[in-house]
Amino acid sequence: MFTEIMAATGVLALLTMVPGPDMAVVTKRAVGAGWRDGLRTVGGITAGLLIWGVLTVAGLAAVLAASATAYTVVKLLGAAYLLFLGAQALWQSRRRGGRPVAVPGAAKVGGNPWRTGLVSNVLNPKIAVFYTGLLPTLAPHSLPSHLGMAVLVVLHAVLTLVWLGGYVMVLSKARAFFEKPAVRRALDRVTGVVLIGFGLKVATADS
Repeated sequence: MFTEIMAATGVLALLTMVPGPDMAVVTKRAVGAGWRDGLRTVGGITAGLLIWGVLTVAGLAAVLAASATAYTVVKLLGAAYLLFLGAQALWQSRRRGGRPVAVPGAAKVGGNPWRTGLVSNVLNPKIAVFYTGLLPTLAPHSLPSHLGMAVLVVLHAVLTLVWLGGYVMVLSKARAFFEKPAVRRALDRVTGVVLIGFGLKVATADS
């Protein structure tokens, strides 16, 4: 069982480190409002994973993954939310103009960071497909299937929390650099374009 869990950990770690919408959302919050908001966003993302994990163990995620209509509805909602966050970042880059904006101005980023992370993750149907399609193949055979799946869900949540939390702290070390108006505007624009790109990718992806 130990060998199986270690192998699963390696696969989940690699998948966790692949840049995606979660990292773009965390970057936007951490740079725009500081490391505390960044960590709260990571907490929301992790909570979203746990919700998907509970649905997977209960069998509901499989229903979503198998239903074209339900999948499409969640997919389009998730895509719309990413497009909204991307447009918001681009709008902020225009509003900044040439004025310096300090990181403590968390209120200017907009929205509750924990809720932002949670919603962006819960509205990502790819996680349902990932959990119902891949996790069963990684679950330890020596454990009951539901228990094995639950162990991997918790493991994935912990890996995500550690990886994105560490990423937020790395960003915080470069706070002085990100406070420069030109850098902030450029990063807002890049993050906005990336989020819009992910939104369009989610919207046009096949189930």
